[in-house]
Amino acid sequence: MWLRIGCEIEFDEGAPAPFILMLRPRSGRQQWIARESYTLVPSVPVVEYTDAYGNLCQRLISPPGRFVIRTSADVLTEDNLEVTPEAPFVPVQDLPDDVLTFLLPSRYCESDQFIDMGREIVGEAPPGYAQVERIVTWIRERFIYNPDAAHFQWSAADFNHQSEGVCRDFAHMGIALCRGLCIPARMVVGYLHNLKPMDFHAWFEAYVGGRWYTFDPTQTEPRGGRVTVAYGRDAADVAIFNQFGPALIPTRMDITVEQLPGAPT
Repeated sequence: MWLRIGCEIEFDEGAPAPFILMLRPRSGRQQWIARESYTLVPSVPVVEYTDAYGNLCQRLISPPGRFVIRTSADVLTEDNLEVTPEAPFVPVQDLPDDVLTFLLPSRYCESDQFIDMGREIVGEAPPGYAQVERIVTWIRERFIYNPDAAHFQWSAADFNHQSEGVCRDFAHMGIALCRGLCIPARMVVGYLHNLKPMDFHAWFEAYVGGRWYTFDPTQTEPRGGRVTVAYGRDAADVAIFNQFGPALIPTRMDITVEQLPGAPT
């Protein structure tokens, strides 16, 4: 599936402000970036670096007044998610070194508080993919997905006492429960085709059977048409922008995802 993704974020600032942006998707096993544009109005110097999780980050100082960030990309991505119920649990001693960090509790995913709860949820499910599926089903049945829910930047422990939440809350809960079972899990932020209402979206990946698999408790069935922008331990690692100094709220943010009839020419 070829997708054209786009993002336009506008700020109105009273003074220069340091930013770290995370808006460039990277090519990988599940997606290929064929064409990309990244425009700042007015133009300012930018330094790009790669963070500890392989995400492309852009450092800049925005000018006072109106400042617009505009990105777009044409991306070849998977039509359907791979579903492998028989994918087995990977013992901790056999995990790759770069996966181990996704076993540990983090700011928004207090997995050490979910060990017993996770065991109750998965029951007799075979260790591995089937356990993650059981967790995803439980989250869908336990909470209401409401993109317009009041958002208080809950952690998984906070969200466990709520009845509804946004996509990041569902992802945090899945991550915390997986890690409590010694299944590595990481946060993903990006675009999802036909998401309603359209916005940036969050889901999670779990490491079973020797690879990462995608899971999204907000959707009733596995859906492809995803473009990943960032990976991390939780939402603290995958913010699309971090601004330092007096808090700034975008005056406008427009997200678009369009399916293309074929490869761009």
